Amino acid sequence: MADSNFIDYVKLYCKAGNGGKGSVHLRREKYIPKGGPDGGNGGRGGNIILRGNAQMWTLIHLKFQKHVIAENGEGGSGGLKDGKDGKDIILEVPLGTVAKDAETGETLLEILDDGQKVILAKGGRGGLGNNNFKSPTNRTPRYAQPGEEGVEGWFILELKIMADVGLVGFPNDGKSTLVSTVSAAKPKIADYAFTTLEPSLGIVRYRDDRSFVIADIPGIIEGAHEGKGLGLRFLRHIERNSMLLFMVPADSDDIARDYKILLNELKLYNPELLDKDRILAISKSDMLDDELRREIAKHLPRKVPHIFISSVTGYNITELKDMLWNTLNA
Repeated sequence: MADSNFIDYVKLYCKAGNGGKGSVHLRREKYIPKGGPDGGNGGRGGNIILRGNAQMWTLIHLKFQKHVIAENGEGGSGGLKDGKDGKDIILEVPLGTVAKDAETGETLLEILDDGQKVILAKGGRGGLGNNNFKSPTNRTPRYAQPGEEGVEGWFILELKIMADVGLVGFPNDGKSTLVSTVSAAKPKIADYAFTTLEPSLGIVRYRDDRSFVIADIPGIIEGAHEGKGLGLRFLRHIERNSMLLFMVPADSDDIARDYKILLNELKLYNPELLDKDRILAISKSDMLDDELRREIAKHLPRKVPHIFISSVTGYNITELKDMLWNTLNA
């Protein structure tokens, strides 16, 4: 994983700019010996802003940028001249990025749309100059406000993959093979557990030039909600998917039991995941005859649509695409 370009977690120290101080200045010009206060306001401190970028898919560009510090606002000056605002810093992030307070774990914002801009750390307001404090009883105030300090602290940015269909299954259950079959994506495929160590996206071409996005999520094992296997690191990617495609291989000892284990891991991680539409695909079904398929079907969960498929032979792949499309657009 050290050499991977897919980075879905970074921790940053962010310091927004301080506001500039207001000016204490009295107008003094030839023939105007008592011109009154004319101190300008301080400039606003620079904000640190996250902006969604649909062309990005990783946080790797922020991996080594541990400190992000924005400019301070300039102080005001005489002649009612306001100080210059500090320059904002804009961090481009992929869609699906969530920002959290590193100390409390509180979710602060989410980036879901291309071009969406949200302030992560707000710059301090500039202080008011003494011109703002003049009154009939105090015509020459000799004080002004200091600028406010900008927000600072440690923040966590997490990426949750956004896709129409998320694949859910145990390691080495044929998820990557399916993605490579139905799309142009080429995930790593091998005959051992945890071949997929990072999520990958594939665009599935459908009828009449329509398409949808499928995500190959690394395999889940029992206890993943507690961090076992690749656990918590990748369960969060399932949260962004519109629907879930569960995959259990035909050579499983008990397909219904394996499905329930996967479903339970999602429930323990986030019960709201159970509200998503689900389809159960029995992979590697080219090893089954019609009689075996009918017998297996009797023991499958009745409330979940199921389909027998084979990515190697192409068996029922077109029918699976139809099921996914119809579910997504129901």
